[in-house]
Amino acid sequence: MNIHEYQAKAIFSDSGVKVVKGIHCISVEEALQAYDELESDIVAVKSQIHAGGRGKGILYDPITDDLIMEGGVKIAFSREEVKEYATSIIGNKLVTKQTGKDGKIVNNLYIESGCKISHEYYLALLIDRETKSVLIMGSTEGGVDIEEVAENTPEAIHKIWADPLEGLANEDVQMFADLLGLEGQSKNEMFEMVNSLYAMFLDKDCSMIEINPLVRSEEGEIIALDGKVSFDDSADFRHPWRGDLVDLTEEEEVEIRANEYGLSYVKLDGNIGCLVNGAGLAMASMDVIKLYGSEPANFLDIGGGATRESITAAFEIILEDENVEGILVNIFGGIIQCDMVANSVIEASKEVALSVPLVVRFSGTNHIEGMEILNNSDLDVHTANTLAEGAEKIVNLTRRSS
Repeated sequence: MNIHEYQAKAIFSDSGVKVVKGIHCISVEEALQAYDELESDIVAVKSQIHAGGRGKGILYDPITDDLIMEGGVKIAFSREEVKEYATSIIGNKLVTKQTGKDGKIVNNLYIESGCKISHEYYLALLIDRETKSVLIMGSTEGGVDIEEVAENTPEAIHKIWADPLEGLANEDVQMFADLLGLEGQSKNEMFEMVNSLYAMFLDKDCSMIEINPLVRSEEGEIIALDGKVSFDDSADFRHPWRGDLVDLTEEEEVEIRANEYGLSYVKLDGNIGCLVNGAGLAMASMDVIKLYGSEPANFLDIGGGATRESITAAFEIILEDENVEGILVNIFGGIIQCDMVANSVIEASKEVALSVPLVVRFSGTNHIEGMEILNNSDLDVHTANTLAEGAEKIVNLTRRSS
């Protein structure tokens, strides 16, 4: 789950992380009121979308695709400039490296007080699955893509780790601040910020916190001038307040509908639709499809509690993608039983008038019964005993039918 910068800043502030004052807006009028309320000669007018690279993005008219303005984050030196930038941003399409060519419509703005910057840094907290710890990563090269820093000046990236069971060691945080070249008040503030962010990371069940740029002001303060936060969806039950942070305008309609049926769906750019149970199996299925020369059209995990209704919905969602030329069903029976899935696949195929090649591979609970149901049906379906066989079949079938 992702949230907007203005939402992340509110959580930062509550967690003891220093930010500058800002106001969330959804119209040009509110942006002007925010400028008046902030009483700052210089403000940042920031587009709010769930994607990075906003500052380097390009704004287009969503209807005509005409270029409107370069940059989704602008510095305004007057009320008139706030009006100009807010008018150019609100309701228009922002295209960044992370949005792809389709971009995202900007429905939210964040008007933030100016800050006298002495230096920009990069700071992030991530889950390091190899070490089963929290990785804290920082760089003196803030304000640019961290990928560029990693490629061009890897020595500028510094890392420390914290075992959640043992906690964050003070000496590691002190060393981290030293590596970033901080002294005096700035070093002390960095120490406090890292500790506050680490506590927030654990308390809120985050999967990522990224601040780029984190800045040192001319007065030596360490301030989070940006904020990107992602949460672990598996911990939603512990945090009912997260529901208030969801912005449905940032989600694909089909992904919202999939979620209502308990499906995890992400649209991709390929031609082979995938219907799988289990995230790991779904990833493996996509990898093997690529191995045999095609591309997956989606990630779709029906989960362990799938029903005939949800499987039918899954077929409908997959087939709404006009790029889909074939479907691979890969099910490992456990809680979910393969014979139930087989009957559901037959019913769903008839209901949606399936017209593309279909390959099904079953393993686990009642997989033999499931295969027999499919093989004895009048459905035009190809069965497979292994994932490799199933992927190879669907790739070959789609090539023959295209």
